[in-house]
Amino acid sequence: MTVETKMALTEQDVRSFSEKMNEAAWMTDFRADAFAKLEQLPMPKPDKTRIDRWNFTDFPIHAVEGTVVSSLNELPEEVRALFSEDKEQNVYVQHNNTPAFTSISEDLKAKGVIITDIFTATREHEELLKKYYMTDGVKVDEHKLTALNAACMNGGLFVYVPKNVVVEDPIQAVFFHDDEQVSLFNHVIVVAEANSSVTYIENYMSTVTEAKGQANIVAEVFTGDNAQVTFGAVDVLPTGFTTFVSRRGVTGRDSQLNWALGLMNDSDTIAENITHLIGDGSHSDLKTVVVGRGKQRQNFTTEIISFGKNTNGMILKHAVVKDESTVIFNGIGKIEKGGTGSNAEQESRMLILSDRARADANPILLIAEDEVTAGHAATVGRVDPLELFYLMSRGISKEEAERLIVRGFLEPVVSELQSEGVKKLLSEVIERKVR
Repeated sequence: MTVETKMALTEQDVRSFSEKMNEAAWMTDFRADAFAKLEQLPMPKPDKTRIDRWNFTDFPIHAVEGTVVSSLNELPEEVRALFSEDKEQNVYVQHNNTPAFTSISEDLKAKGVIITDIFTATREHEELLKKYYMTDGVKVDEHKLTALNAACMNGGLFVYVPKNVVVEDPIQAVFFHDDEQVSLFNHVIVVAEANSSVTYIENYMSTVTEAKGQANIVAEVFTGDNAQVTFGAVDVLPTGFTTFVSRRGVTGRDSQLNWALGLMNDSDTIAENITHLIGDGSHSDLKTVVVGRGKQRQNFTTEIISFGKNTNGMILKHAVVKDESTVIFNGIGKIEKGGTGSNAEQESRMLILSDRARADANPILLIAEDEVTAGHAATVGRVDPLELFYLMSRGISKEEAERLIVRGFLEPVVSELQSEGVKKLLSEVIERKVR
């Protein structure tokens, strides 16, 4: 089956869903316009992975209702465990395709901070959302999968931090599902205006062992002048999904956007993380860890593009690849004409735990300006036998020694997540996947 020929929805389905969710009229029209472009747009073409026969468009049902709760204590135990015991505010939870719980402190509300589901945002924050929704970040017509997200969006979140506001504690979002028919067409927007600061952490988790739907996830992050945003994520989606993830950042002058991503899906996955350093002096630091197992195929494209002067882009990616899985790392550091004084650095390290596993690191530097610095490093290899021997000589079994080495190998991202519950989840998922 080719993705060009089969769609699960019609334009009328898309319009009806928008009306059912009580969205503003502009979003209904936005969806319909995106749907009309689907047939003409090509699929994305990630380097070194052919996806022309992957199924991204066939799914059993567009939206599955979840349960609305009035307290985090009403959530399943595995979801509650992601939050600290005293965490009740500045939280968003989506159950299946239903906004299940939203909480914002009175202090942040008084300062103009917004935390709300994407459907409500279309009505209550129309002008703000229209300014950022698929305008300067991810574009509708980039390819078929971005248009599909725009047309079928069935969940997501809008976070807005006004200028000069510092959000001290992380804003946490959890998207969990417990129905095998769920498809996730989520769209998240995070905006930090000038001189503001916020940490946002999202989790994708499932209680089903095999999904029958699709996952098409988009996140757009915007930093104003001198703003700081840390975006953390742990994705744990099951087999059965065909997963597409696009996370995009756009930075203002002297701002900073840091990414810490634990990409732990068991599904076949195409993911891209692209940051546009627009403002002079802006900075982005990206750390990603990946574990591939079974027969899954995964391709990760990471790109930081320097448009402004004196920008700094740093990419660090670590992967553990086992069984018969395939992981491709495409890393791109790009400095456009006019990006004088900028720096683009990247490092990809891949650890292979099986003779049948495939790992490929593909670093690329594209430099169109003089007076810049740039560099890359890539290693693909097996567990160092000397490290293994050292640990085993201390009475540790080979299996446990290998797990300790892997844990240390992936630690750079785990330590970046500013939530103990999320750190624990990522550590447990890593432990389970490399066992």
